[in-house]
Amino acid sequence: MNTSCEECIKGTVHNGQPLGKEEMIHGLNSYVIGNRTNPRGIIVIYSDIFGLPLPNNKLIADAYAKSGEWLVYLPDFFEGDPVTLKFADVAIPIDATKQSALAKYTGLLASAPSLIMWMMRHKEAPTNKVCMDFLQALRRATPRSQKIGITGFCWGGRYAIRAGLESNMIEIDGEMVPLVDAAVALHPSNLAFPGDVENLVVPVSYGWGLEDVGVKIEQKGKVEKIHVKAKEAGRKLPEMEHKVYKPGRHGFAVRGNPDDPLERACLEDSVTQALHWFERWL
Repeated sequence: MNTSCEECIKGTVHNGQPLGKEEMIHGLNSYVIGNRTNPRGIIVIYSDIFGLPLPNNKLIADAYAKSGEWLVYLPDFFEGDPVTLKFADVAIPIDATKQSALAKYTGLLASAPSLIMWMMRHKEAPTNKVCMDFLQALRRATPRSQKIGITGFCWGGRYAIRAGLESNMIEIDGEMVPLVDAAVALHPSNLAFPGDVENLVVPVSYGWGLEDVGVKIEQKGKVEKIHVKAKEAGRKLPEMEHKVYKPGRHGFAVRGNPDDPLERACLEDSVTQALHWFERWL
């Protein structure tokens, strides 16, 4: 791994000063970083539930933009209502070895009511609409010669995959086109089978954690089985790849422990995975 993610893998809530700025993009407050003049393509990031307030998410966007090739958007798909960072420290601590079972249990118990209310405010249908409306506006405003990629982390992984579904294609100048040209989904949560992963029309790269208690490794097999059946039925599928991370604790691509060599490798390699995929397809 090169040093492109050096800043996004330091510290408890990843130290480092984000270099981009927030502005309104297609109706959503968005963190913007990268080549605004002549980018090779645009990369959209759908973050985990902690959104823009979590510095890690902005610093990963910085890592994507570092080469100078890409214009990177990190939209606030939660529209000013992300889950609090206090819950992040309970549910996905940077160093799990420093958290007792009792502390985790009591912390999750105390956070449960507010989390349930948050999930009620962010049900699947309106959440999906916010994402797809943004991508539709972006696609219509982007020249067809310029490609668009999307990376989704955890909560956002599901919608990154959905962006590549045939059912979300739109008509532009008499031609049906996908909302994005390639997608990366890292520890994608809440996947619905088969609907979220069948009938894809763009290449997708998946990242799974071997020890992920939030997104079980068995999900990988479910996705692969659906695609095998589709091929057997004669459907032509875009290219897919699956990478497995060890230990791959939940949130490994965003909130891994940089002081643990294995978790640090997960952080670094997941950035490489996304960039390699976009270099290939965008």
